[in-house]
Amino acid sequence: MKTFANANARSVQDAARRARDARQTGQHASFAGGGTDLLQLVKERIVSPDLIVNLKTIPNLSQVTRSSKGVSIGGLATLDAISRDETIRRDYPVLAEAAASVATPQIRNVGTIGGNIAQRPWCWYYRNGFPCYKNGGNQCFSFAGENQFHAIFGGGPSYIVHPSDTAPALVALGATIRIAGPSGERAVPASEFFVLPRQNAAVENVLADDEVIASVDLPSPVAGTRSRYFKVTDRETWTHAVVSAAVVMQMEGETCRAAHVVLGGVAPIPWRLPNVEQMLADQPITEDLAARAAEAAVAGARPLSHNAYKIPMTKGVVRRTVLQVAGKT
Repeated sequence: MKTFANANARSVQDAARRARDARQTGQHASFAGGGTDLLQLVKERIVSPDLIVNLKTIPNLSQVTRSSKGVSIGGLATLDAISRDETIRRDYPVLAEAAASVATPQIRNVGTIGGNIAQRPWCWYYRNGFPCYKNGGNQCFSFAGENQFHAIFGGGPSYIVHPSDTAPALVALGATIRIAGPSGERAVPASEFFVLPRQNAAVENVLADDEVIASVDLPSPVAGTRSRYFKVTDRETWTHAVVSAAVVMQMEGETCRAAHVVLGGVAPIPWRLPNVEQMLADQPITEDLAARAAEAAVAGARPLSHNAYKIPMTKGVVRRTVLQVAGKT
């Protein structure tokens, strides 16, 4: 591992400017909040930073702030803090459950919301230095290789799946991600933050090299809103979703007035299901409707050679989570 310099940022704009200045001199700069993913990337020699910009020295970037408009979560808020926050648990349980499902308690204690949604893929080809699209190459080795945990939606030319648990919940909640750069800030809807490989196979989101996540902003929930997050993994801890679902529904009695259904673990981005949302809207939630929604959830799925099992698994996860939100289980 080569030596690198450390810079303690005073603000998100200062952090962005330090990264920009480093790159203008031909150096590689990385941001460190919780640092859990960055440490792995450095150990695996995927990145070799000349400068690490420390975000922990930025005041108030880990706070959860409540207002009449909703909740603003600082980019350095830990997953553990989010999972335990009383307001988030009451008004946005899908996010609290998603945060609580990440990895292990030790990682949740240091891992941040900003890092969780901006983390790099955990595809074994990428992480082991294969010259794939993510590593600057011109092919995806998983397409004809070991693809048990890869995408069944939205793949091509890369078939990675987005590893974040909180990302599907944020898309389902209609969150906004506030991004800071050297010249100021911009707000991006969570639904537009993530990037498919066909748009740019080298990245997973719209962040520029010198931009950082300042906060994640959640709108106030509409009356009657209920939500849940459900995740299937291949082992109990320290792993990512094989299939997950974030479901947010506005309920009036047993009738769903509006729904947002977003899958995780099955696509290179959080995968929203507008056809399922339309099917659920203005309908009483029944076992039959949940089963039909589950069938509709896999429309357009294109499994690879070793991951067709994700299709029935996705059906089961959607059916179960919809019924849970409606109070039917």
